[in-house]
Amino acid sequence: MADYKRARSDEQKEERMSQIKKAADELFKSMPYTEITLSTIAEKLDWSRANLYKYVTTKEEIYLQIEQDRMTEYLNSLLTVFPEGCKFTPECVAEIWTAQVVSHEDYFRYVSFLLTIIERNVTVERLTVFKKTYYDLAFVLQKRLSFALGITEAQADTLFLSIMNYGADYFCNCQSNPLIAQALKKLKIKPKEMNLARDVKDFILMNIEWMKKK
Repeated sequence: MADYKRARSDEQKEERMSQIKKAADELFKSMPYTEITLSTIAEKLDWSRANLYKYVTTKEEIYLQIEQDRMTEYLNSLLTVFPEGCKFTPECVAEIWTAQVVSHEDYFRYVSFLLTIIERNVTVERLTVFKKTYYDLAFVLQKRLSFALGITEAQADTLFLSIMNYGADYFCNCQSNPLIAQALKKLKIKPKEMNLARDVKDFILMNIEWMKKK
């Protein structure tokens, strides 16, 4: 095991958490979430599990922080491409938003675990920080989308959540499961051809047009 020294200053603690998140993120991309444990994360870091416990108590605490980082990047990117006071056609919004979805794949992969697993296994204190980060940015985005598209803020919120859930489902599509691929092959069923940019754009545009008709 590498020579481990416990962090003392806030800067050192932040550095340790960055190391922990990096290791956990690499594991997330290389193995099923259900197989990741604090032990596997500690092993990836070349730490003891006891040393890892000095910073976190569940793996969900780590992934909540990773998701918060990814979420902040995604929301800030949307605030950048949809500046305050600008009007956009539905087609333009769909085109711009699709580009952000495509470039933030990690965010959507984590979302699929967020509500059902991660948020249920962390402390209220950590979840409060996460939710504050979300709402501070989401409320601003709602107002901008409402003005840009001529829809209500409630509709803008629904639009954002619909795209979030669609993206999560898309990136974790069952067709990526090799067992399902084998089963479909045995049944001689050809899986639907998937095209991320096309499908996301069509979904966003469909939702916007439906909301504008209400």
